[in-house]
Amino acid sequence: MTLSAVCLADPHTRYPAEPPPEGPRDIVVLGSTGSIGTQAIDVVLRNPGLFRVTGLSAAGGRIDLLAGQAHRLQVRTVAIAREDLAVELREALRAQYGVGQPIPEILAGPDAATRLAAGPCHTVLNGITGSIGLAPTLAALEAGHILALANKESLIVGGPLVTSLAKPGQIIPVDSEHSALFQALMGGTRPEVARLVVTASGGPFRGRSRGELAGVTPGEALAHPTWDMGPVISINSATLVNKGLEVIEAHLLYGIPFERIEVVVHPQSYVHSMVEFVDGSTLAQASPPDMRMPIALALGWPERVPGAAAPCDWTRAHTWEFLPLDTDAFPSVPLARKVGSLGGTAPAVFNAANEECVDAFLAGLLPFTGIVDTVAQVVEEQGDSCSGTSLTLSDVLEAETRARRRARELAGTAGGTTTEAVTA
Repeated sequence: MTLSAVCLADPHTRYPAEPPPEGPRDIVVLGSTGSIGTQAIDVVLRNPGLFRVTGLSAAGGRIDLLAGQAHRLQVRTVAIAREDLAVELREALRAQYGVGQPIPEILAGPDAATRLAAGPCHTVLNGITGSIGLAPTLAALEAGHILALANKESLIVGGPLVTSLAKPGQIIPVDSEHSALFQALMGGTRPEVARLVVTASGGPFRGRSRGELAGVTPGEALAHPTWDMGPVISINSATLVNKGLEVIEAHLLYGIPFERIEVVVHPQSYVHSMVEFVDGSTLAQASPPDMRMPIALALGWPERVPGAAAPCDWTRAHTWEFLPLDTDAFPSVPLARKVGSLGGTAPAVFNAANEECVDAFLAGLLPFTGIVDTVAQVVEEQGDSCSGTSLTLSDVLEAETRARRRARELAGTAGGTTTEAVTA
């Protein structure tokens, strides 16, 4: 049995080959004020003997939180994407540290997170949302750091840019689904893998037909039944675009062909994904829905962090359901398979168009079903220019620019049916 690509996230291969350093590992957290970042900091604070945060980055929307994190963790460097907020950040840090006390180095500008990711540390946790995480991902890999990857978009849009830089075992996935696959793959060798089975909660609209989805509001779409996430990821979970992205990510991480990666709906979100082996055995990774567990695994690998999250309570009765995916109501997964098979800049087009359509939906300019419909139209229109095996960062950025422009044009002419707008 041959696989389609190199296994980047290989649980049987440790990178680097030498033992981990003695004492706490130096961690850089990108996207520290977001959902993944704040939970990662919680893991670090509860395990001071294992981890030490040396650098933080954030977009700039929560200055006081960022300054408070920097002070509590006593970091060396703070990076902020919005250069116009550098002075405000400096004042917030001075207020936290007190008069006469030195404050951390400040990096400011669109490339601040990239510069931070390239600096000295053991592990970079990329918790940035969106394709803007690509440059920091490349910088961390090129610097030889372990990459704890929560920013799936950087792998998906970067494709061969990332795979050509990453050494086997250098990327440890943070997404609960890919962390589950990573753990289940320990149960066999790569030639013994028959299928990867990625689970999906089904989001807030599980069981609804396509017709019933047309008039849903942003508020309804943001109300995820299981996970507490940011607005973009919450909407992606409602459309199941997130699951389509995860199928592409699983292909790139584990080298399994698309036809051997399945999606199954599991509303309870306790089984995070499964690996089926050639002898008919299936191994599943199960735990309550808590992102601190996969975060801790990625930061501590190859060791597990004791007490990272609560285990399943086997003294209580549990009922777990597994249901087939309704691709008529949620066509994002088949579209993602097509996009992933095209390769080249197609995944970048898919992701960029989706980000624009999510913004349009939240602003009330696009109906819920129009998100994936518009993304599909952009992919179809730009398909001829997407394919190809060679890829540069310039190619990705140009493809994203075209896709965003076209998605905004289509969203602007589609008209919205939603009655509630949300400021992301």
